[in-house]
Amino acid sequence: MARPLRFRYSPEHWSEQRVRQKILQPLRSNIGARAVTPRFEIGTNWETHRFEMQNGDVALFARNGEEAYWLGNTETPSSLWRTDKLGWREVPYHVTRWAQRELLETLHDEDPWLADYPHVSWFFLPVFMSKDGRESTRAFFREHAAGFPDAGRREATRFFEDFLETGVLDEYRPVMAGKLGTSNHVDRVRMSAAMGEFVAAKLLTDAGYEITPEIEVTTGHSLDFRAEDGDANVLVEVTRPQPPANRAAAGPVAAVRDTAETKTDGQLAEHGGGAVLFVDCSSFRDDAWAAVRGERPDLRHRPAVVYRVRPNGRVEGYTKGSVPLELGDVIDFVD
Repeated sequence: MARPLRFRYSPEHWSEQRVRQKILQPLRSNIGARAVTPRFEIGTNWETHRFEMQNGDVALFARNGEEAYWLGNTETPSSLWRTDKLGWREVPYHVTRWAQRELLETLHDEDPWLADYPHVSWFFLPVFMSKDGRESTRAFFREHAAGFPDAGRREATRFFEDFLETGVLDEYRPVMAGKLGTSNHVDRVRMSAAMGEFVAAKLLTDAGYEITPEIEVTTGHSLDFRAEDGDANVLVEVTRPQPPANRAAAGPVAAVRDTAETKTDGQLAEHGGGAVLFVDCSSFRDDAWAAVRGERPDLRHRPAVVYRVRPNGRVEGYTKGSVPLELGDVIDFVD
């Protein structure tokens, strides 16, 4: 499975003739590539190229007299196999900006409805335009409302658009966008769990905390977030139970207990305590959540917060143990 889109860097001179011989011709022979005029200017003395394949793949190439950058969701020409791979923040800004403009317009040509959500489009661009995951990741938003049951795609995508436009996760875009994965099929359970981390990030941010994802701890594990303000420095681990219809456990209460126990016996046990467990039931339909809300099942790990978020912003939940976070302004705690 290919990873999210990254650049390849070539510290060599590339002439127009070399581009045709070493890039266009092999791609044309293998997958029917054609060179087309790039849609945007790069705005410097660089030369740019755009290649489109018969199977829908696209590739970009930017060069000057001394170096070049390649980006594509297609096969890599052999002339670039030994080049270094670089993240989006490791590439000169004008190259990144040009590539993003090219790919965003392509994305919106193929899925026009995403044009109404520029921050979602930009943030998830490395997976929305990835080699293996471009169909599945877009379908997860389009057909499965990004993991929200009984919700439309626009309502669900607007929820994440409103959060991502705050910019609090921009610095962590490579790791956070990559959590959605680049599988060539829609794995609703895994993808919904990934979006559960974005839901948790929104709750913590709305509550006034500064968040840092992927916190390495002394056991060699990583916990999902550190939440900080003037008084608190709290580690948070997020888990999202599968909806009862998708699992073997008998009912939603068992789903919550079992999922929390799995996390408790795994990362949290290794960590040795001190982290808050967030149990995100946002994949549950109304009746399933009503059962959990009514019983408020106990969990082996404390402190814990069990909650359900709806894309309209309504959040209900309950706590177990002494939670060192002030969440009363963002979660409607049930008695």
